[in-house]
Amino acid sequence: MVSNIKIGITGLPGAGKTYALKRIISMLKEENVDNDGVCILKIGGMMDEKISDGRRSIGMKVKDLMIEDESYEGVVFAKTGFESKIMVGNLGVDIPTFESVAIDAIRNACEQCDLIVIDEVGKAEVESQAFVDAVKDALDVDKPMIITLHKKSRNPLLQDIRRRDDVRILEITPTNRNLLPHKIIKLMSGEEI
Repeated sequence: MVSNIKIGITGLPGAGKTYALKRIISMLKEENVDNDGVCILKIGGMMDEKISDGRRSIGMKVKDLMIEDESYEGVVFAKTGFESKIMVGNLGVDIPTFESVAIDAIRNACEQCDLIVIDEVGKAEVESQAFVDAVKDALDVDKPMIITLHKKSRNPLLQDIRRRDDVRILEITPTNRNLLPHKIIKLMSGEEI
């Protein structure tokens, strides 16, 4: 893996950023195993997942990727009916709950992992100054990183990430969402695309 490659995945809501990220992580784990079949690539950071009732989003949870316990579901930090000064659509956002998982997950990944994952730098997440600071610090670490980015936000952190010379931004669409993970794996292994 290229030692300091940083890849940003952007796209509209629902385009498949988290889907692609999960696929990339799975592919990397499959490719980086020892003779006993144990993954030797340490992947850490945080991942957001939508909670749906089958028709619409009713919440969001955040997970620490270093916790490999199969029963670990993450922590709900946004949900319908939650009263908050910070609203994303119909979801009330609990920033302290989000920070309780995300900040340590990012910092621990920077210190202990081979690959840093941050999913997602979006509307709810950038309301946390601690998260913004952790992302900025992570971007300066000399390790590979995959980060997902809200496409249309004008938030200063997102604009700074898009302007960085060391971050390659790729857009995911419903058309390329199955091919993009393969392209990213090739980029991470040093192939020119």
